[in-house]
Amino acid sequence: MTNQNNHSRKKKVAILIEHGFEDIEFTIPCNGLKQAGMEIVVLGSRMNERYKGKRGKVSVQPHGTTTEAIAAQFDAVVIPGGMAPDKMRRNPNTVRFVQEAMEQGKWVAAVCHGPQVLIEGDLLKGKKATGFNAIRKDMINAGANYLDEPLVVDRNLITSREPGDLAIFTTALLSRLGYGGKDAALPEEKDTSAEWWKLADAWGGSTKGEITRGLNTALSGERYSMEALEQYTQKESDSQGRSLFQEMISNRHSHIQKLESYLDRLGEKPSIVANIANQYAKVKSTFTGSDDIYQLRCALGDVQTGLGDISNLSAMYTDPVATTIFKEIYHDLLKYEQRLAQLYRERIGTEIQPPKPTTGAAL
Repeated sequence: MTNQNNHSRKKKVAILIEHGFEDIEFTIPCNGLKQAGMEIVVLGSRMNERYKGKRGKVSVQPHGTTTEAIAAQFDAVVIPGGMAPDKMRRNPNTVRFVQEAMEQGKWVAAVCHGPQVLIEGDLLKGKKATGFNAIRKDMINAGANYLDEPLVVDRNLITSREPGDLAIFTTALLSRLGYGGKDAALPEEKDTSAEWWKLADAWGGSTKGEITRGLNTALSGERYSMEALEQYTQKESDSQGRSLFQEMISNRHSHIQKLESYLDRLGEKPSIVANIANQYAKVKSTFTGSDDIYQLRCALGDVQTGLGDISNLSAMYTDPVATTIFKEIYHDLLKYEQRLAQLYRERIGTEIQPPKPTTGAAL
């Protein structure tokens, strides 16, 4: 990628760092900006320390610290997510640096948990912004108009939610720093048909092979779940339980179609493990009991296992399409977990009756 920056002065960007940063949320913006010919300055809390990423893939020695950094000397500030922002917000020098950058009209770009630093600096009041869903309520309480979108730009503030948004996030920052044009080969920020994963891959993100493995992992889980639910339905004698299982089967089928369709779009096919996942569920179900409450507990256990697995997948890949599918599965599982739990509690409530008070007993 050639440098299309026609401005005489090389743009200078600060990337903040602390222990536990999300590796890829540092790597992609850093590589994207470097490839565009911009000067990167990594700022930590301590000069003589090497900072390690949350996933152990990246280790970075900062160029300096926020203590001596002067915001006026930079064109933009990038705040990666992970566990690092919770440490950054405890450093008054880091908070001051970001506040000064914002007040001076510098581009401030925060992704995932990065807005925690903005919350600490009272910089979100009245602004449209986004961030990782886990800090949504915190951002709203800090006065932000939270939008669940891949990219939100409000004046000089740029925010995104998760690794799947990183290519769009970095492209938005690049374009606002003067890098672009037809020779830059960067998609429009709102182009949902763009192959964003390819751009992320070029900047150090998920490869096609990694994305394919993630899709097949999710597909294996959905095929296993659908077959298990078929078996639970056959053993369930209660009409309400059967109806819920059948609804869940239809939902799993929809997920499977989306996963297979995207694999096909990538020119890939389901893995051997994904193809035999339903057979594994069928064999395993032969050893389960036939009690109605037992079926509910089995289904609930499957859903809770799926929630943990798909939650990890949702935060793992720099492909917005795969991430969107994973998040849809996650939200559906969350919904069915509550419905299964409610039905289970109702069943238990009818079976466990409180003892009747005795009458005529002497006091």
